[in-house]
Order: sequence, then C-alpha cells, then structure tokens
Amino acid sequence: MKRGTLSALTDQEPLFRDLAPAGCYVALRVGFLAPEDECNFFPSSWIRHYTIQAFGLRDPLIRWAASANGAARWSAVHLPDEAGVLASYRRHGLRFGCVIGLPARTARSRKRSFGLFARNDREMTNHEIATLRATLAELHAPNRDALTPSQAEVLRMLSEGVRYKEIAHRLGITEGAVKARFKAACDRLGARTAVQAANIAQRRGLL
Repeated sequence: MKRGTLSALTDQEPLFRDLAPAGCYVALRVGFLAPEDECNFFPSSWIRHYTIQAFGLRDPLIRWAASANGAARWSAVHLPDEAGVLASYRRHGLRFGCVIGLPARTARSRKRSFGLFARNDREMTNHEIATLRATLAELHAPNRDALTPSQAEVLRMLSEGVRYKEIAHRLGITEGAVKARFKAACDRLGARTAVQAANIAQRRGLL
C-alpha cells in the first residue's frame, strides 16, 4: 500500500467488513487521548451506547490493547470488568472478536495502534486474526506517509499562512509547480485539500 493512511484505511474497509462483519474500530498511532487516524464500522446503536456509558475509559479490551503486543480473542481477555463492558458487547450482538495491540515502532514516536474486530456468529480463526494483525501492522508502520523535502517545504509555508503565489516566488517556481507539490503531498497523506494535508503533516511531526 503506497497511499496515505486515510486512503489506506478506506482501502481496507472491505477486508475489515468481511473478517469482522459485526463491526470494528481501528485507531492508528494513538497520541494524547486521540489517534492520528481512525475508522469505526461498529453499528451506530453500539457507538451511541458505548459513548453514553463512557465505556472507553473502562473497556478491558482497550486496556489490553494499551499494554499488549499481539492479538487475542475477546474470550481470552480476563481483565477486571466492573462496568460489565464485555457483557454489554454481547447484548448488542457483538459476541465474538479479537483485539490487536501494536507497540510504538520507534522510541521517539511512542504511539501505539490497536484494533477491535467483532463477529456475531463464531470465534475468529487463527488465519483471520493473523490477517487482521498483518494489515494493522502495515497501516501502523512508520514513515509510510513520509514527505519529500519539497512537499514538506510547501506544506510548512502553507501552515504559516503563506499564499500560493508567494510560495512560488520564494521558491523560484511556478504556481503550477506549487500545486503539483501539494497534490503529491495530498496523495501521500490521503488528504483531500492542501490545508488538510498541512494539518495532518503538522500533527505527525513531518514539518
């Protein structure tokens, strides 16, 4: 996969829905309380209930993913569950599943990725879990969205409020060349606009 992470997550939606037909949640490179990118294919009724009950802070699956390196079936996670989160999963039809936790790839980033994947019909097979873990590991990989120096340069100027015409003047290139660099950066980061690309790059420390 050579596209930006946002695009890559969208690309993997068919696979996620096939292996986890009851729903899933993937969080990539989680920083202070929030991931850089995420996708949530759980049923809206479960998302609403989970949010209202503030399960995110009490979910044993999330706690497992926050400290583990690997994958486990939900039925094998035996952490304290005073809030009855796992029972609530089951009541909403999310009876089986696996949780995957991946550690930071570099000491500098210290950002983990994790995924929750659910089925309502049976336990996941070893092959299905391995496929999901490999897919998540590729999405989690460092430098998958690295920018070229020229792309980072124009995004940095844009984030500082410099307009296209002035960027072209400072770099001694045409506005068309500036736009081409923005387009290439958007493709790498999976962004729709140059402003979005600049925000993503800044958040990831690429500028």
